[in-house]
Amino acid sequence: MPRRTRLRKVVEPPRFKGYRPYGVNSKRRESIELLYEEYEAIKLADYDLMNHKEAAEIMGISRPTFARIYEAARRKIAQALVEAKNIKTVYGNAIMDKDWFVCNKCHARFNIPKTMTSDKCPACNSNDIESLNK
Repeated sequence: MPRRTRLRKVVEPPRFKGYRPYGVNSKRRESIELLYEEYEAIKLADYDLMNHKEAAEIMGISRPTFARIYEAARRKIAQALVEAKNIKTVYGNAIMDKDWFVCNKCHARFNIPKTMTSDKCPACNSNDIESLNK
């Protein structure tokens, strides 16, 4: 029996729901699902230029597990580019570092500090917000 998958810590959710290839009729094409933890691995290793050990510590996982997540993310992105497929972000096995929300009116992403009691969007003051956490 396989081990239970440990949740991977994500500091900030992706700021996009997906990407589409430009100039390709992609409405009927299938999408590649990029998990939040795969996005976080790409961000930490390639954008923040961390080594795998540092990035694994931030995500609360082992270095070999980080390497597997990172490799899976790279393969998915490469497949989407070569085959002109859409990329769609999905929650996966992640746990947010903080409680993140998205405003359905202005699409702002934010977290509410524990010192604040307001459940309104800080950008547009709308009450139409939803949690990005599961």
